[in-house]
Amino acid sequence: MKTAEQWIHELGLSEHPEGGFYREAYRSELSIEPEGFNGLRNVCTHIYYLLKDDQVSLLHRIKSDEIWHFYAGTHLEVSIFNAKGAVDVLNLSGEEPFGVVPSGAWFGACLPEGGYALVGCTVAPGFDFSDFEMAEREAMLSQYPAHQAVISRLTLACN
Repeated sequence: MKTAEQWIHELGLSEHPEGGFYREAYRSELSIEPEGFNGLRNVCTHIYYLLKDDQVSLLHRIKSDEIWHFYAGTHLEVSIFNAKGAVDVLNLSGEEPFGVVPSGAWFGACLPEGGYALVGCTVAPGFDFSDFEMAEREAMLSQYPAHQAVISRLTLACN
């Protein structure tokens, strides 16, 4: 089995603002102007994304649906905050290799067992950093008070 460092090197991954490592692998040539977005978006984008050791993907949201595909490593938990105030968890692994984060939902990820996880994330309409919003801890705690432990783990103390 490859190490996290081998994947980072072989795939040419860079540090991601939300934590972990990534590289865009695909951006469709076709563009659309979806309702609720500011301007044109590629129809679809795809990245490789890797978390290792005690890294987390900090809570954030985007305007598009995001499909997660598990490729290698250990079990990855993606926590999704839904409109009803609950947290749904995608448990991605070789046994459960696929999950969807709906548009507009706050979400973040961690490795409950350590190690690393290499996944792919497909976004449609395609990802644009202008649609990316990081969560603020105090706002999340106010909106989801029953989920303090998850929020504290997946946000930074300074925001």
